[in-house]
Amino acid sequence: MTAPVAIITGAGRGIGAVTARRLARAGWRLVLVDRCADDGALTYPLATRAELDAVAAACDGIAVVADVRDQAALDAAVAVAVSEFGGLDAALAVAGCITGGLPAWETGDAAWSAMIDVNAAGVWRLARAAVPVMLRRPAPRHGRFVAVSSASGTLGMPLLAAYSAAKHAVIGLVRSMAAELGPEGITVNAVAPGSTATMMLEASAGVYGLATSEDFAAHHQLGRLVQPDEVAALIEWLCGPESAAITGAVLPVDAGMTAS
Repeated sequence: MTAPVAIITGAGRGIGAVTARRLARAGWRLVLVDRCADDGALTYPLATRAELDAVAAACDGIAVVADVRDQAALDAAVAVAVSEFGGLDAALAVAGCITGGLPAWETGDAAWSAMIDVNAAGVWRLARAAVPVMLRRPAPRHGRFVAVSSASGTLGMPLLAAYSAAKHAVIGLVRSMAAELGPEGITVNAVAPGSTATMMLEASAGVYGLATSEDFAAHHQLGRLVQPDEVAALIEWLCGPESAAITGAVLPVDAGMTAS
């Protein structure tokens, strides 16, 4: 059987990088996408080209520098999967960013645009690029589309309204796509991490004036942060045959953050 092919956005570090390593060990061929440049609307540095290249080298994958806000760039990244690997079986929308600190009505245009355009529209743009190619696979298909939402996609988050709005939008998009693609043999699901030990969580600590991101563990029933590999493990499972009956789902990996 030919090894399956996946494209992963946000693959330079964090959940995306760990997901790439997991899928590589499982035999997937990978196109790994990241912006590899900072954004003035954010307060923290984004993944670098060196980080993306290191992940690609570890996974024997192909690194592609592309911003999820750029449809042509995502189209080109998917074209790499076709030209180098012959098609596409899974699209994983992991790219995300966070900024905040003001009430919703005081949030500036730059912050709002970054949150919506990356966290929500970036998922939609990946779908625009990837789904037509996934549909070229002959039936019966076993395609997978997985998007990273957040516990903030099911909760109201003070001082993070734009981020929370975007993550709520991901869930609506995933459920609609699941209804559209179910008859085509492609499942569409979202994972919703709680406070996960990444650079984004460090930025969130700054929003709330916390001394350390570890303080977020107080909001988890398990009393600890989520680790990126724990989120990646669920994404990997959603890409596999055991998850074939699951679509349109929003699966929490939040250490109990949304349990009560």
